[in-house]
Amino acid sequence: MNFAASPVLTLRLPVWRSRLLLLGFFAGFAVLSVRAVFLQGWNNNFLQAKGESRYSRVIEITANRGRIVDRHGEALAISTPVKSIWAIPGDFELDQAQLVKLAALLEMQPQDIQKRIADSSHDFVFIKRQIPPEVADRIAELRIPGLFQSREFRRYYPGGDVMAHVLGFTGAEDVGQEGVELAFQQRLAGKPGSRRVIKDRKGQIIEDMESIKAAQEGHDLVLALDSRIQNLAFGALKSAVEAHRAKAGGIVVLDVVTGEMLALANYPTYNPNNRSQLSGSSLRNRAVTDTFEPGSTLKPFTVATAIETGKVRPDTLIQTAPGSFTIGKATIHDAHAEGLITVAQVIQKSSNVGAAKIALGMPAQSMWETFRSVGFGVPPKLGFPGEVSGRVRPAKTWRPIEQATMSYGHGISVSLVQLARAYTIFARDGDLVPISLVRVDTPPSAQSVISAETARALRAMLESAVHPGGTAPRAQIMGYRVAGKTGTAHKQENGGYAANKYVSSFVGFAPVSNPRLVIAVMIDEASDGQYYGGAVAAPVFAKVMEGALRTLGAPPDAPMKPIVLPAAGEELKDSV
Repeated sequence: MNFAASPVLTLRLPVWRSRLLLLGFFAGFAVLSVRAVFLQGWNNNFLQAKGESRYSRVIEITANRGRIVDRHGEALAISTPVKSIWAIPGDFELDQAQLVKLAALLEMQPQDIQKRIADSSHDFVFIKRQIPPEVADRIAELRIPGLFQSREFRRYYPGGDVMAHVLGFTGAEDVGQEGVELAFQQRLAGKPGSRRVIKDRKGQIIEDMESIKAAQEGHDLVLALDSRIQNLAFGALKSAVEAHRAKAGGIVVLDVVTGEMLALANYPTYNPNNRSQLSGSSLRNRAVTDTFEPGSTLKPFTVATAIETGKVRPDTLIQTAPGSFTIGKATIHDAHAEGLITVAQVIQKSSNVGAAKIALGMPAQSMWETFRSVGFGVPPKLGFPGEVSGRVRPAKTWRPIEQATMSYGHGISVSLVQLARAYTIFARDGDLVPISLVRVDTPPSAQSVISAETARALRAMLESAVHPGGTAPRAQIMGYRVAGKTGTAHKQENGGYAANKYVSSFVGFAPVSNPRLVIAVMIDEASDGQYYGGAVAAPVFAKVMEGALRTLGAPPDAPMKPIVLPAAGEELKDSV
């Protein structure tokens, strides 16, 4: 067959059809060219955004948390770099051998890792946070797909359990949870920054493009705390609580001149570097958040009020015989029947009957005003989380028996910090200063509460209380004159008072000639057979005060001669 002669091949198409097709090709090419020029020249944001969505990321730059240091610059809390291990569940792939190695490095069970991945409903899941960098490096060597690391900071506390209740701790996000870490969170935390980086398909950074916002580092915080005194106070308190088989205890050390808190400790405590076994009782900052009836430590304020209102003088005689005093249906008792004694001896001998008679000789409002003016019933404004105000009911609600019992510290509740601060009026010639957790460079302004003459009179009475014949001879310190007052009170329980549970306390200051420190000690439920403040709390005061004064270089104001203590069974006890 002759194909060249086929009529199909000899058919001629119209010229306009080929030209129309060619024109269509040119028009399409022109449209694409214009679109390309438009996208890449005038409107390239769209393509740029699409490209960046695949490789460009904005990452947060963590701000380093500020340090916490004591008044001498010794580090109490610092941030150390750590790593967090996280995974993308959809990309997470590993064999059994890798799983076992990963679990061993993370100190986890293999099934826990698998469960964490399986239970995640998100594209991102933490496997474990805050692990040491050297462990993270060994994990990176496993080269597990879908497993990543991020840099974080972990708080480290060199002082451990000694500083725990002052400093508190931070959580996994490096945010303050307790103590100073929480109280000064904004100052310590700083502000995170951000950077734009390029990542490959495995999520690894291959190029650092630009800084969007620089991180603002947290500010350091200088506390009033003196680490030497803090260690001394904690050690003495711990020994006393354990020796007397007590439930708990607290101690506060204040600088008389500046109101700075040089030490604050509680026992039991916890280690903020290892919080795996925390309990509510160990977390409680008892010196700040717990209140108790102060017992006889309140008598000096009753006597000071009576002297200020002109009702008594230090040498005014008070009849305390026969050692009891009945008001309505209630009877007040003394531990020792003293008979006719002076107002000064009411403090020295710790007479409940004497204090009650002095209180009933003046208006209840006068006592209430004194209590409020020294800070009872008002938060101390330290800035600590959970600080309490205590309880002082309005004077108009007091019945005679309540006014009488309040004179020796029953029917009123205070915190240990409040009690320590209140005693500064006797050490400072009658005025009161704010107390501070942070170092004070300029002494604060003071508020006058009682006259200097009254303060000096009470100072002499409180000094007699620590001498033989008083209730606290065990508070004496060789080489220093000491003044203070014991307190022993039944604990409140189920709407009444527990028969055999006591709060033992002592508050005092030294040197008497030029007071430098006030120390308040509280021991809760001593159970070794001793529970009076003079036997349980006063020795703690003496040990801490002696060490603290020598640490501060305070000059002695008394002869360096041995301390005289009463024989066993002859020591004067508080009236409870």
